[in-house]
Amino acid sequence: MVDNSWTVYLSGEIHTGWREDIIQGASDAGLDVEFLSPVTDHGSSDDCGVAILGEEAETFWHDNKGAKVNAIRTRTLIDRSDVVVVRFGEKYRQWNAAFDAGYAAAKGKSIVTIHDPALGHALKEVDGVAMAVAETPDQVVRILDYAINGRLAS
Repeated sequence: MVDNSWTVYLSGEIHTGWREDIIQGASDAGLDVEFLSPVTDHGSSDDCGVAILGEEAETFWHDNKGAKVNAIRTRTLIDRSDVVVVRFGEKYRQWNAAFDAGYAAAKGKSIVTIHDPALGHALKEVDGVAMAVAETPDQVVRILDYAINGRLAS
């Protein structure tokens, strides 16, 4: 029997409800998916390193500590995942999401990117490692349904 229980890591932009849209869509479609994600509280994510390891006088080291502490979570959760969905928004630069896509690709994970078509040129290298490039959360849910169950939902 095929195991239809998958784990999906939702990486990237944290300022809109795209994660909730995918989670709800997967639930509505009856998909057995565990969703994982980075810490989506911007302040906690930025300041976790200095909050745990001590203050830094220079912004570079403040950010460096936070990035490395966050990478412990990110790498571990991507390693546990079957699929990595990477969302790029227009308002903010998600350099960490590009790292996530590269790390996932190096680990042989299937990647789905999601972004507005207007960002296609800027993201051509990231999209180049993706198995699919979606524009909407619904398309991501439909990709997951097809990949997990082999069915085309209307």
